[in-house]
Amino acid sequence: MTGQVRTVDGRVAGRRGQATRQKLLDCLSEMLSSSPYRDVKVIDVARKAGTSPATFYQYFPDVEGAVLEIAETTAKEATSLTGLAAGRSWAGKAARESAEELVDGFLAFWRRHNAILRVIDLGAAEGDKRFYKIRMKLLTPVTGSLREAIEELQEKGRVDDSVNAGAIAGSLVTMLASVAGHQKGFQTWGVKQAELKPNLALLVHLGVTGRKPTK
Repeated sequence: MTGQVRTVDGRVAGRRGQATRQKLLDCLSEMLSSSPYRDVKVIDVARKAGTSPATFYQYFPDVEGAVLEIAETTAKEATSLTGLAAGRSWAGKAARESAEELVDGFLAFWRRHNAILRVIDLGAAEGDKRFYKIRMKLLTPVTGSLREAIEELQEKGRVDDSVNAGAIAGSLVTMLASVAGHQKGFQTWGVKQAELKPNLALLVHLGVTGRKPTK
């Protein structure tokens, strides 16, 4: 852990305090995988971490405050998604690879952070501006990178100028996030994971380039 970590009353936490704080966050993250976050109580998190509610309140005002901390950290880690869209080639066979790697990145990221991403989506859908801002922080950079890619193709005459690059990029990223968050649902519909990826990549390729992938 880098940088200063402060307690709720503004004191700088020492190494031991930082470790305790991180353990509380780790335990909360684990609990979110099996329980709705509104059902998680401070005493349950503290007990799982082997400490007391009083210690929890030294670092977080309440469970929601700790959840927001996890959500912010997750949004920062989403820079890996931007890297899969920024500066990539969307011409010829390279475009197929770009689409496939972007899809793989989204599906893997959501599987890895499924619990907190579900909470972020719920909070944003309910109109909580804090969660909405975090969701935008998570998705806006990759949306911007795809938009730039489409605009570059337009400048080269490969995509029609009538296409709104921002609308296409935003729609594709929203689609990827939604599908990634409902991967188990596709299995219920008889769609295997191995079948989902190439078809999702096809949609991304069509959206960005306006063409089917080069074989």
